[in-house]
Amino acid sequence: MQNVGILDKTIRLVIAAVWIYAFGFVCECWLWLVGLVPLLTAVYGYCPLYKFFGINTCKKCKNKERKTQC
Repeated sequence: MQNVGILDKTIRLVIAAVWIYAFGFVCECWLWLVGLVPLLTAVYGYCPLYKFFGINTCKKCKNKERKTQC
């Protein structure tokens, strides 16, 4: 079940790209690994924290929830 919308995915991808570039190539330290979190949540469209707090930014899934789960 997805809970991350298109705009949210785009923002996460941009943040991940900037983070991985800044810490992986510019600073050359291990902190680039933190950038994998927003990258993976954007790719899979699922955020465990959104599930915990009951947040859903996926418009397609919001409409389907009334009938069936996404």
